Amino acid sequence: MSKGVHFHADLLCMKMNSFIFQISLKGKTNMKIEGQVRIPSGCAIAAVISKEGNKMSGELVAGAMKPMHDRSNGLGGGFAGYGIYPAYKDFYALHVFFDQRATRKDCEVFLKERFEIVKSEIIPTRKIPAIIDEPIIWRYFVTPLQSVLANLQLDEKEFVARTVMKINTEMRGAHVFSSGKNMGTFKAVGFPEDVAVFYKLEEYMGYSWTAHGRYPTNTPGWWGGAHPFTLLDYSIVHNGEISSYDANRRFIEMFGYKCTLQTDTEVITYILDFLVRIQGLTLEEAASVIAAPFWSTIQDKTDPGEQEAYTYLRTLFPSLLITGPFSIVLGYSGGLMALNDRLKLRSMVVGEKDDRVFIASEEAAIRAMEPDAADIWAPAGGEPVIVKVKEGAY
Repeated sequence: MSKGVHFHADLLCMKMNSFIFQISLKGKTNMKIEGQVRIPSGCAIAAVISKEGNKMSGELVAGAMKPMHDRSNGLGGGFAGYGIYPAYKDFYALHVFFDQRATRKDCEVFLKERFEIVKSEIIPTRKIPAIIDEPIIWRYFVTPLQSVLANLQLDEKEFVARTVMKINTEMRGAHVFSSGKNMGTFKAVGFPEDVAVFYKLEEYMGYSWTAHGRYPTNTPGWWGGAHPFTLLDYSIVHNGEISSYDANRRFIEMFGYKCTLQTDTEVITYILDFLVRIQGLTLEEAASVIAAPFWSTIQDKTDPGEQEAYTYLRTLFPSLLITGPFSIVLGYSGGLMALNDRLKLRSMVVGEKDDRVFIASEEAAIRAMEPDAADIWAPAGGEPVIVKVKEGAY
């Protein structure tokens, strides 16, 4: 093609683009501007807790997910309930996915070598069209064998955590997705409101609940990849994307944790377990590690003790700073912690009514749980919101 033909072709394209641009401008007079149109920022999270330890049905938090339906795409939904197994509160409740019966049999042989199994049963579900291709879903109420603990010289929490890691990394076709005492996680591939129906959450009563609707952007949607992610009694629901994942993963895997679930959220659970259970940090201190203030903010602190504490934590755990947009809710026995990234790049609001505290990605979700919720507010970036149940009430 000659240069002259190229020139005329380019000129024709320029004229066509100009014409299309002018036509598009004519239709913009009725376009909605920012603030008038709802643009979901991926994933939905919600939580509720009773500070008096009063029990609530799982149906309550499931209802909070309905107005946030568009934040999910059907590739993952899940819930964590605390206080739901009072009859077995002194035993670890292992919830496990199996791909086939033979895998379950092999896993049970392995568990019997390490635990006393007090009860073993399939987790009750109901068949619904929205949830398909479900694995075998089983639960075990167990306690570690004292002889095994003495031989390995481990405390029972560390022993259970190592057992979970071993099954999830070495036993093909088996995945432990919940392992705490008097709590349980329920998750699947599907929209969260359908997952709640599938697992019959209306039959469970707990003093605290967390919920998640997934919108995966760069990882697959599969049953093990749905939120919450748990280890022992810690559970995490997360909205966002962690740009520091590789640095976080490399550090945490030096201490025996294994990230095998094909999603960045998994590492947050292990980081918090490491900081709180292993290192003995408070939740406030752990929040100051993963959502650490900027160095300039630390330098501006007027309290020398506070400045020294922040400097110490940032210096000691630089590889556990989580960067990128996130809002998370950590569930644990006796409480919840909500936390945004330090720039607050993901929405999260908190409300209260009587002894209940509500947390969600949107105010609409809080109103679905409690229409008369008061004091709705948005925590600042990096500011943890920690709610604890009255001592002895759980």
